[in-house]
Amino acid sequence: MSEQKYRIGLGYDIHKLVEGRKLIVGGLEIPYDKGLLGHSDADVLVHAIIDSLLGALAMDDIGTLFPDTDDRFKDANSLMLLKNVYDIVQAEGYWINNIDANIIAQAPKMMPYIPKMKEILAPLLGLSKTDISIKAKTKEQLDAVGEKLAIEAQAIVMLERIN
Repeated sequence: MSEQKYRIGLGYDIHKLVEGRKLIVGGLEIPYDKGLLGHSDADVLVHAIIDSLLGALAMDDIGTLFPDTDDRFKDANSLMLLKNVYDIVQAEGYWINNIDANIIAQAPKMMPYIPKMKEILAPLLGLSKTDISIKAKTKEQLDAVGEKLAIEAQAIVMLERIN
């Protein structure tokens, strides 16, 4: 890997809402009558953050690193996957400067849960809560997210070389 001082990565994820699953977003279980469908716990926000970190390092995406064909990742806690990826970031000689993320959901409302998400994510990534921005958006009742069929997330991260 090059010795660049800064690296930026963009991540995105979307999961379908289904009955019979817990809704986990940002490492937090959110009360709702549906949850996100996926091989792991399907934490759409954490998955977007993972992909942003891997993108900043110009590495493969989350599905390549943690394939849904591998039973080791069945119902995996996405926070553990994130910790694994953050260990890779550090091994490559970087630390996270900041994260900016969007959770896009028509329902449930995400805004009340964002402070707790930051409390969960910040210590795991060696950050202050002020280094993580998480915003809640809707799709104004447009497309699958707007019709309450899915939730998506976007994340961008800036990595800085450890001196």
